[in-house]
Amino acid sequence: MTHRSLPAAVVLAVVLPAAALSAGCGGDRPEAPAPAAASRSTVVTPTAPSAPVPPTAAGSTAAPAAPVVPPAGDAPAVQEPTERRPASPPPVVLPRRPAGSPGATRVIDAFRAAGLRVPNPRDRSVDCGPDGLGLGCSELIATDAVTVYVFPDVTSAGEIAETWTGQSYRRGAVVLNYLEARTPAADRPRYERVLASLA
Repeated sequence: MTHRSLPAAVVLAVVLPAAALSAGCGGDRPEAPAPAAASRSTVVTPTAPSAPVPPTAAGSTAAPAAPVVPPAGDAPAVQEPTERRPASPPPVVLPRRPAGSPGATRVIDAFRAAGLRVPNPRDRSVDCGPDGLGLGCSELIATDAVTVYVFPDVTSAGEIAETWTGQSYRRGAVVLNYLEARTPAADRPRYERVLASLA
C-alpha cells in the first residue's frame, strides 16, 4: 500500500475553512461592533421654550392662541362699545292764543274772584299737543269743577264746542268743558257769565 502526500496548499485550503466554521458555530463569539450611527454624536439644536398650554375642561390641552397684532396707525387697540342714550323728545310747541283772548289762568282767577269753585287746578297744556289729546289748543287748565280750553282761533274753538254739544260753552276762542267736572247743571250759567264778561 502506497501513501501519497498531499500538497500543503491543499491541506491549508481544507483546514482553514473548517476552523473558521467551527469558530462560528461554537465557542465564544467576539462582540459585534457597534453600529456606525451609534458611534456618531448627535447634535441637538436648542429651540425657544414654548409657553405651557392650559388644559381644557375635558383635561386635554388646546392649541395656543394666535398672537395679537396691534392695529396700525393711531387706531385704539381695543374698541370700546359706544353707549347710546335715547334722544330726549323735542319740547312741545303749542300755537299761540289769539291777541285779546283771555288766557286760561285769567279765566280761572276770574271764576275764583266771583266766588265760583275751581278746586285742584292743573295745567295740562301739554295735552293739547300731538302726544296728548291732539286737540291743537293753546292752553288747557283742568279743575274739579270745570275745564278751560283756549284755542288759537275761533274756528277751532267752535268745532270742538260742537263736538261737546250739551257739555260745553264757547265764548270767542275759549271753551268751557264740563265732561270731566262735577259742576251741577244749575251752576254752569254762572261760569258762563263770568267768561262772557272777559271775552
